Amino acid sequence: MRPKLNFHTDSTQTPTGQISASSQHLQRRTFKMALVSEFLGQLCLNVASCEPKNPTVVPAADFDPNKDATRIETAIKTKGVDEQTIIDVLTKRTYSQRREIAFAYERRAKKDMISALKGALSGSLETVILGLMKSTAQYDAAEIKASVKGLGTDEESLIEILCSRSNDELLEIKKVYKELFKKELEKDVAGDTSGNFAKLLLALVQTKRAEPSAVVDYDKIDVDAKALYDAGVNCKGTDVNTWIAIMSERSVPHLQKVFQKYKSYSPYDMQESIVKEVKGDLQKSFLVLVQCFENKQLFFAKRLNEAMKSKGAKEKIVTRIIVSRCEVDLKKICSEYKATFGQSVQQTLTEHTKGDYQKVLLSLCGADQ
Repeated sequence: MRPKLNFHTDSTQTPTGQISASSQHLQRRTFKMALVSEFLGQLCLNVASCEPKNPTVVPAADFDPNKDATRIETAIKTKGVDEQTIIDVLTKRTYSQRREIAFAYERRAKKDMISALKGALSGSLETVILGLMKSTAQYDAAEIKASVKGLGTDEESLIEILCSRSNDELLEIKKVYKELFKKELEKDVAGDTSGNFAKLLLALVQTKRAEPSAVVDYDKIDVDAKALYDAGVNCKGTDVNTWIAIMSERSVPHLQKVFQKYKSYSPYDMQESIVKEVKGDLQKSFLVLVQCFENKQLFFAKRLNEAMKSKGAKEKIVTRIIVSRCEVDLKKICSEYKATFGQSVQQTLTEHTKGDYQKVLLSLCGADQ
C-alpha cells in the first residue's frame, strides 16, 4: 500500500479530507517552478565560474569511431607508417572522440591504440599525438609531474601551468594528478620548491580564488590597490605575503580593476612594480599571473612567439601551449597573436618548424584567420 500524503488542513480541502484537484495542480506547478529555478540558479553559478571557450579543435560532425579506428589501424600497418592519416584523424577530433576511437581500435585490433601509436611514431610527432590522447587536465598533470621529477626542477613549466590555469582547471588538475600519480599535487610542489616562490605556488594550488561577482565592490578594489602599493613600492622591502594573498584569492575581474586603480597610487604599473620589488622565480610567477589576469590569451601568444623565434625553437613550450589549449582557447590565442605580431601563428610555424611536426601543429591550429 502507498503511504498517505498528509497535507495541512485548509480551505481548499473537500469534506472527505482529500485535497482539491486545482490545489494539487497548483502545488505541482509551484514545485516544478522551484526545481527549474534551482536548476537555473546552479546553471548561472556554473556559467559564472567558467571562462568562455574558444577552441580550434571541436567535435567532428558525422563522427564514426569504428571508421576512424579502421583508418588508424591501416595507417599504422602501412609500410613506413601513414603519418598524414594519423594527423588528419586525431587532430580533428576532440579528446572524448579520440577516447571512443581508442576503444573501437582495441575492440578491432585486440591491442591498445596508445601503445600501437608509440610503436609506430617517433620524435616530435609522437610527443604531440600521445599528448592528444590525454585530457587537458591529464596533460597538464603529466607536464607538472615531469617538471618536478628527478634532479632539478623545470620552474619555467611549473610557473606557466600553475599561474595561468583557472580555479576550475586547477581543481581538475589536482584530482587527476592524484589519480595518475597517487600523490597530492601540493606535496610534490612543496617538496620541489622553496621560500616565497613555494608559498605563491601553494596558494594557487589551494584554489581559494573567489568566483566573479555581478556586483563591483569599489571600496574593496581601492583597499586592495592601496594594500598592494603599501606592501611593495611604498615600503622598505616587500610584504610578499600580502601580494600572494590578494593575487591568489581575488577573482580575475576584481584584480583587473585593482591593477587599474593601483596606477592612481603608484608611479609604476603592477608589472613594473613586480620587477622592482622581487627577483628570480617569484618575479617570473607574479609577472605571469598579472599578464594572465590582464589578458591570458595575449600572454600565451607572446610566449608562443618567443618560443618559436628563439634560437633552436623551444619546441617543448610550443607543443605544450598548442596541445593544452587547442580545446580551450587556442582560437583566441591565434587572433591575439596576429593582432600583436602582424602575422599568423600558422605563418610563424611554417617558418620555424618542419616535417610532420609542422603538419600536426598547423592542423591543431586550424585555418589561418
